[in-house]
Formats: sequence, C-alpha cells, structure tokens
Amino acid sequence: MIGEILGDRYEVQQLLGKKAGRRTLLARDLQTQELVVIKLLSFGGDFEWDSLKLFEREAETLKSLSHPLIPQYLNYFEVNLPTIKGFALVQTYIPAKTLEQYLQSGRTFTEAEVKQIAKALLEILIYLHGLYPPVIHRDIKPSNILLGERSGNSVGQVYLVDFGSVQTVLATETGTRTIVGTYGYMPPEQFGGRTVAASDLYSLGATLIYLMTGNHPADLPQKDFRIQFEQVANLSPSFSNWLKWMIEPSLEGRFSSAAQAMSTTGSASLDKPQATTLPALVVSKPDGSKIQLTKNWDSLEIIIPPSGFHPSIVFTGLFAIAWNSFILFWTIGALSAPFPVNIPFALFSLPFWSAGFVMMYKFIFNLFGSIYLRLNPEQITLTWELFSWKFERPRPSPRQSVNKLVYIPKHFTKGSQGTRVAVPAQLYICSGLQKYQISGNDGGIKSEVELEWLAHELSEWLGLPITNPMGSELS
Repeated sequence: MIGEILGDRYEVQQLLGKKAGRRTLLARDLQTQELVVIKLLSFGGDFEWDSLKLFEREAETLKSLSHPLIPQYLNYFEVNLPTIKGFALVQTYIPAKTLEQYLQSGRTFTEAEVKQIAKALLEILIYLHGLYPPVIHRDIKPSNILLGERSGNSVGQVYLVDFGSVQTVLATETGTRTIVGTYGYMPPEQFGGRTVAASDLYSLGATLIYLMTGNHPADLPQKDFRIQFEQVANLSPSFSNWLKWMIEPSLEGRFSSAAQAMSTTGSASLDKPQATTLPALVVSKPDGSKIQLTKNWDSLEIIIPPSGFHPSIVFTGLFAIAWNSFILFWTIGALSAPFPVNIPFALFSLPFWSAGFVMMYKFIFNLFGSIYLRLNPEQITLTWELFSWKFERPRPSPRQSVNKLVYIPKHFTKGSQGTRVAVPAQLYICSGLQKYQISGNDGGIKSEVELEWLAHELSEWLGLPITNPMGSELS
C-alpha cells in the first residue's frame, strides 16, 4: 500500500503495524503536508462485526477527547479501493517510540523514571475517568504507551495511545459486553467482560512491573491470582507496597480511582525518594498469634487482645491487693479520728489511692483489656478498651503528621546500682509530637516476634523505613 492515496488526501508512507483485519499506517496529509496515523479496518475473511463496533466507538471517543497527551481525532471515512474496502480513522502522529520498543532494545528504567511514567499516566487516567460518561481504556500496556526523548531530569513526555478497546460506562450499561484486552495486563473482572475505572489501574500497575523487572507480567509467578514481583524487582518498600494495591485482584482491595492512587500515601513516593533497604524481619504472622491485622489501601487496624493470665502478673496483682488493703485500713483509721483533725489525714491518703487504682487497672487490663490502633486517611488513633470504657491515649492526630516508625529490640541497660536491667522491645509510631506505642509495661505486645512482624507490616503500609535508635539491625 506504500504510495497509495486514501480518502483522496492521505499518501501512505509506511506500515506501522498489522493484525487480523487491521492495519496501522503512517501517511502524509497532502493538504497540510503533515504526517498522520491512519488506522484501517478492512472487510475480509476474518472480519467480525464486533470489530466494527469497537472501531466506531474508538472514533467517537477520540472525537470527544481533548488532551495534549492523547492523539487527536482528525478524520473518519470509508475506504472503497479495488484492493481494500473498509473504514479509516485518521489521528495525529506522535514521533515517539513505545515503551515496548524501548524494552526490546534493551533499555532499563530506574525506579525514579518509572515513578515519573506512573504519575504522567495517572494524570491522563484522571482526565479519562472524570469524563461523563467515564472513558475506560481497557488495554493499557507498554506497546500502547509512547515515550518521548529524555530531557534533563525528565524521563520524557508520556502519551497514551490506541483506544481500540475503549469502553464507556454508558456503553456497558446499555449494550452487550465485549471481552478485550491483553493477557497479563487484564484484571480478573475484565475476563468476565466487566470493566470499571479500577481495571485501568490494574493494567497500569502490571505495565509498571514490566518496566521494573523486564519480565512480562504473565511470566511472573502468581499466588492467589496476585502477581509476585517483589523478588525480581529492587524497589523501595513504599513503591512496592503501592504497586501491590494497584494490582490487587479483588476490586474491593484495589484503588478505586486514579485520583485515589495519585493521592494516597504510598504514591507520595512518586515524588519523594524512599529508603531502599529494610532490616531483616519476620514477614508473616507468627503461628499462634491472636493479634488481628486488617488492612486495605486506605485504612489499617490492629487489634491487640487481652494478654490473659500469666505468672508474671501474679506478683503485680498480689502487691496491688496488699497496697490497697493497707490504704483502706489507713483511711478508715484516719476518718475515725475527731473532726477536723481527720480531714488532713484522709487527704494525705489520696495520692496513695491513685497509685493503688493504677496498679489494679493495669492488672485488670492485662486480663480483660484490648488495644486498637487505627489509621485511616484522616487520622491515627490508639484506643484502650476495658469493658465499656474507652480511652484514647494519646489523643488522635492527623494522618499526614505520621513521620516515623520506630522499633527498638529488647536490650539491656545498667540500673542505678550498676546491675544489668532488661528493657523490653518497643514499637511505636510518631505523629507530630505524639507517640503511639503498642508495646510496653502498661499493656500491649510483649512478644518480640509479633512486634517484628507488625513493624514490617506497618513499614510496608505506611511507606516508612523502620528506625532503630539502638543502631543495630533486626535479625
């Protein structure tokens, strides 16, 4: 077809791509002398009416779009030549290579470059999904993303092309569903013909994994339908965790919109460098642990059940009983003295009553109290619950103030007499001036292996490195 004139206007220069019933051509517009791209749908032995429906939908969609990083619609006409019959869609030509072409040529991408690409594509998806009705691309993959030349610190201009699989929500609700997409980049719901805005996020996540690993997503191992990419990609914890939310097989667990993916804490790493190493930690829940951990992309809750009876609290309980019994007898004796002499003696006992109540509270809390650490997009809270009483200690603080995760392993220090004193392991989150601690002598987790597990989970979810003021790595 080289040299052939289509639509009495477009001279074919080059064949860019070909698949069943379709050709993509580079042509010159004889009126403007500019290069254009022509997508040609031809009637042949392998023609399917679904192809024409998608082709017409692509033309109508491009006509309605106006975005600098998406090809512009130029023309649509019928082709009626002796050698070929069909329809042609003309769009602007973008002089750039696809990510697939870069990968095939051996180019590798750094995490910083992949973050730039992710941010650019999310901005395009925010535009597409924000239209009415929302436009869902349905076939985001390296061969449908163009990348311009590097410029300074920029990875290059990023473009999203090929809207041949596009779907609008309105089209889904009013017509039959057509299963399209590319294996390896399609989320589970797309195999059933159902696509939503979050489906594009899955495809984008799989594309970014391909860029980071150099492996096609379909060639990576899977567990419970989830792509296992961590072992072959050297990523910062925050970006790795963010990608997991992007490719979550369950719609309920995945980001629901490009705006959420852009604004969530994990994607802050699209702009900010993060620590690339973590201490070696227990990464799975220890056997026998009764701690409940519930998390999704925007909220996390840790429930620490009562410690229960343990020989170590027997002394605390007996001492509290003895202490309060002594203070009771003291108070009775003080009140039996003549008035007003008895008043000072009774008031003198109040600080001792306070200490006694604190000891009894700690004893009872170990047996029946629970601790709740909750993080959501608005705030972080630590609640101590005993029967129907609830205490928030310290007070809640804004979620965006969370700035440090600290784990201090069990260690020894010198006491006042030079003796060796054991200091239990500690795990806490800093948010501004507040410290949210879920371990310690007042109650909470005392098992080091459980604290190490939760430190890893919190680090991954918060996108924060684990700080250890003692200076030694966990093992």
